[in-house]
This record gives sequence, structure tokens and C-alpha cells, in this order.
Amino acid sequence: MRTYAPKPQDIERGWYVVDAQDAVLGRLATEVAAILRGKHKPIWAPNADVGDHVIVVNAAGIQLSGDKGNKKMAYHHSGYPGGLTTTKYSYLLDEKPAFVIEKAVKGMLPHNRLGRSMVKKLSVYEGSEHPHSAQLPQPLKLGEIPKWEGLPMPKARVEKTEAEPTAAKKPAAARVARAAKVEKPKAKPAAKKPATAKAGTKPKASAAKATVRKPRAKKTEEK
Repeated sequence: MRTYAPKPQDIERGWYVVDAQDAVLGRLATEVAAILRGKHKPIWAPNADVGDHVIVVNAAGIQLSGDKGNKKMAYHHSGYPGGLTTTKYSYLLDEKPAFVIEKAVKGMLPHNRLGRSMVKKLSVYEGSEHPHSAQLPQPLKLGEIPKWEGLPMPKARVEKTEAEPTAAKKPAAARVARAAKVEKPKAKPAAKKPATAKAGTKPKASAAKATVRKPRAKKTEEK
């Protein structure tokens, strides 16, 4: 059995809307990242982007468990000496709630070009409205696995019918059939024992003796 590898023509991308109102940031980010990667599909592969599009609305209502709003810090470095800046999550939740969700989801995706292409399918909005109504997105609750019925159907195999061999191909077919047969070794004939002469009997003469013809004398012509 061969291992199935997803191909671009086999990927069908859906659109889902997730409501972030009163949702915990970590729980929301893990489920959104799994849908972006396509881990809910049976054709998922770690080296391919088979995920769906996700729209997160009401990002302003996201919550953090415990006292993480004051303890959890977001770090950013400019690349220059002394360019490290730290920001509390309580400030980010008030000023940039969409950035908080994008940062959490991006951290759960592969850190390579594959992850950068996956995060492009994520759209986060602070309110309940979004401009993606033309894609007919389906509402998805946290903990719900999206249904997927896009498994590619196997192609029908065409049975090859063996045509009658032509006059040119018949000798070759006969040779193959002859070579397939296992020829049994022929038994060697038993060696005949030489006949022994009985006592008091004369040996028989040979049936036919070679006759030697004498050359005729040439006639001399009389003068």
C-alpha cells in the first residue's frame, strides 16, 4: 500500500467564523492553529498547507486566565543594542486585542515559510462584523471539529483486454509458452551386454564380407 501525499488539486479550503467573546486566549489559539494547519483532515501532512481559513470576531472580549494580564509580558527587539521593549498583556488587551490573538496563533505554527503561508489564512477583527460574507463562512464553536467531506475519490482503473496475437506476434508467444514448460530429462537407454559364446559352438561368420574387386588387365593392341 502506497503512502498518500496531498496534491494541490485535492485540497479544498473552507471558511469558518470563531467567536472570541469570553474565550481563553490559549484555548482559542490552539484550536485556530490546528484548523489553519489542517490537522482535522485525514489528508493532513506536516510538509503541506491543507488548512482552512479562519475568521476570529469579537477579539476585544478575549480573556487571560489567572493574573497573566499583569505578569505576562510581550517582548520585541529592534536588533540594535539596548533595543528590547517589554509590554504587559493588560495593555495589549486594551489597545491591540487583535494583535494578541495573531501573536498567540503565529507562535503555534511552524516557524518557517510554511507557517508564514498558513498565518495568511487568519483574519482577526475586534468587533462582530467582517467583510468575508461572500465566502459563506460557517460558524464554529470552540471544541467543535469541522466536518470535511473532500476526500479525493480514487480513479477508476481501466481493465486491459488482451487482444488476439497477430501473425507477427504468434511465434514470440509460442516461444514464451514453450520456455515456461519444464522439460523433464529423458531417461537414458540401458546399455546392452555383449553376447558371450557358449561352449562347444563356433562363432558365426560376419553376414556380409567386403568384396575386393581386382583391377582388370588392359588389353594390348596387336600391331
